[in-house]
Amino acid sequence: MDFGLVLQTDPPASRVVSLMKRAERNGFTYGWTFDSAVLWQEPFVIYSQILAQTERLTVGPMVTNPGTRTWEVTASTFATLNDMFGNRTVCGIGRGDSAMRVAGRKPNTLARISEAMKVIRALGRGDEADLGGTVIRFPWIGPGARLPVWMAAYGPKALKMTGEEADGFILQLADLYLTEYMVKAVRDAASAAGRDPAEVTICVAAPAYVTEDDSPEALAHARDQCRWFGGMVGNHVADLVEKYGADSAAVPAELTDYIKARQGYDYAHHGRSDNPDTRFVPDEIVDRFCLIGPPEAHIEKLAALRDLGVDQFAVYDMHDAQEAVIDAYGTRVIPALDAR
Repeated sequence: MDFGLVLQTDPPASRVVSLMKRAERNGFTYGWTFDSAVLWQEPFVIYSQILAQTERLTVGPMVTNPGTRTWEVTASTFATLNDMFGNRTVCGIGRGDSAMRVAGRKPNTLARISEAMKVIRALGRGDEADLGGTVIRFPWIGPGARLPVWMAAYGPKALKMTGEEADGFILQLADLYLTEYMVKAVRDAASAAGRDPAEVTICVAAPAYVTEDDSPEALAHARDQCRWFGGMVGNHVADLVEKYGADSAAVPAELTDYIKARQGYDYAHHGRSDNPDTRFVPDEIVDRFCLIGPPEAHIEKLAALRDLGVDQFAVYDMHDAQEAVIDAYGTRVIPALDAR
């Protein structure tokens, strides 16, 4: 199993770079950031520094979207980084939930994401792509260029499209039941489309908080530091409920039940441990969606995720113990999991 670190690009950028360097030293192989131009600093500028100051880390957005950047600019940015640093990027893409809404626009449709994935991937590896009637190709890309595109998804149509078209699947929660359910949906769609399901990389991303013990006090603090994640996921679930209905068989009840007490969401607090809009998230959801507790608890859950076919676990590191969690994974969690 690979490990990734997920950060927001809050200033100073030097701290983001420093944490990514620390992650690489501790055995992480991927470095991810949010991509929401109004809320945080520009990630692609920071990626160049991360790549320059690391040796093996693959970097990318979790996730970008096809609405706030034109597709040829997105592809050119990735391709330039790959040309400079040797194919060390991955394009995570999704609807643009926060990026679009804080700019007063609606998230992108699946049809638009599908078109964008094809164009960005093709241009990023040096092939031709059709931009609505104009066929272009980057003349400066040499042989061997590649750009995998991983799609974030929750709903049935998005899961199906991920299996049919994406190089990887990003699932932003670590619940074992829902992971099994959604990985199966992606793999079934890949098989139905004539693809080898093993070609779709499975990445689960969720907060991780390592405690010294499993005392009630330690676990309570860890839950409070990670509760924001249930609110972020709840925001996506609310969109699914609006589209499919709360009692639709298309959306598992495990996703819909907990958002009934949700009363709105302010993106000014998006992805932050002090988010006041996440009080509705119960402890049970935090425990199911996140990884909290002593190292042994993380190792057990990660082993279970690996058994479900998860290729990468990406640690959302937005809490008051960023360095400590990176170090605990590097010294205690990753080596123990590798040894199993």
